Amino acid sequence: MAASYKNPETIVLHAGYRSDPTSNAVAVPIYQTTSYQFRDTEHAANLFGLREFGNIYTRIMNPTCAVLEERMAALEGGVAALGLASGQAASLFAIQNICHAGDNVVSSTDLYGGTWNLFANTLTTMGIEVRFVDPADPEGFRHATDAKTRCYYAETLPNPKLNVFPIKEVADIGRSLGVPLIMDNTACPILCRPIEHGAAIVVHSTTKYIGGHGTSIGGIVVDGGNFDWEKHADRFPMLNTPDPSYHGAVWTQAVKPLGPIAYIIKMRVTLLRDIGAAMSPFNAFLFIQGLETLPLRMRQHCANARAVADFLAGHAKVTKVIYPSHTTGELKRRADAYLKGGQGALVGFELAGGREAGRRLIDALKMFYHVANIGDARSLAIHPATTTHSQLSPEDQMATGVSDGYVRLSVGIEHVDDILADLKQALVAA
Repeated sequence: MAASYKNPETIVLHAGYRSDPTSNAVAVPIYQTTSYQFRDTEHAANLFGLREFGNIYTRIMNPTCAVLEERMAALEGGVAALGLASGQAASLFAIQNICHAGDNVVSSTDLYGGTWNLFANTLTTMGIEVRFVDPADPEGFRHATDAKTRCYYAETLPNPKLNVFPIKEVADIGRSLGVPLIMDNTACPILCRPIEHGAAIVVHSTTKYIGGHGTSIGGIVVDGGNFDWEKHADRFPMLNTPDPSYHGAVWTQAVKPLGPIAYIIKMRVTLLRDIGAAMSPFNAFLFIQGLETLPLRMRQHCANARAVADFLAGHAKVTKVIYPSHTTGELKRRADAYLKGGQGALVGFELAGGREAGRRLIDALKMFYHVANIGDARSLAIHPATTTHSQLSPEDQMATGVSDGYVRLSVGIEHVDDILADLKQALVAA
């Protein structure tokens, strides 16, 4: 069913589900269960041996989560997806699925602070090196690649730097070397489909725009099905050599009759099975509710954010506005090439008064929520230097686009006049 719809407004409502086969319920049920009855011992053996696909245990799969996975795969133009407990888990699994100790990842410097910490600190304890490259020069990815490079990683619209990533340019470099590009598309669902530009894998923190309600934590990995893992077998031994945890299964061969889904199947039946970062069925249900209105919300988010960026650009206390439509040259070209129907809901700006001015503005806001999140239907604001990016060194903060006076807004879908009024009164205190 997912493949039969092309427009996002229809995909988010209909892909992957029509009605419950038992009750004929139109709404996706919450299958709040740990386990599933096997028909007989042969059925159970076939499921555990991957000779047949079906539900075994909710740590590995769940029917509610499956609907979200099918809809997200269809929305991104991929072949399959895997829901996980958080966006951080999605980023980690996307890499761990093809990297082990001794391997390396080439990553954009323009990252969310939590991802930077995951890459710079936690992954190193697992023996995985992350090499950071400034995406201003896509060729930097080529220069940082060697025989142990397993993937490239970047954010489509980096939070908080907000410089659109050169997706096709880096994807093309990677494909010429046999290296897949993993794109975090959290900040611009609907607006960009990285797989269409050559990305192999897409990840989302569903906590953000997919849900939109700020009630649930989750993440998802979408397999583009467009990367030839067998062609580059030496670079991807985890997919092309016998896996002892499944009696020597070679993943690119074992699932070939089902289509190009070796990457996502391996992730489900090894990483998710062993580490257990499963998405809650209840959270999956809530993300499905949010997904149904995502195209409508993104249009309003983008319209409001554009108005906010234009307003801030004319304010005396603002020294710089960071928003795709306010860029020039190559950055403007990328924004126009990759973002369709809007340029995102995140707006950054720098205050002349530096760190203290940023704090004063945050404390003076009345309608905006001061929270460590983005993508809610409501407007949010934060001062990254003292919160989300405070664990980074001053040098690393600047590399990710965070200055002392930088304030990041996640512009909601309230009436634009009310959003601007709150900013105007808060700027008086900045």
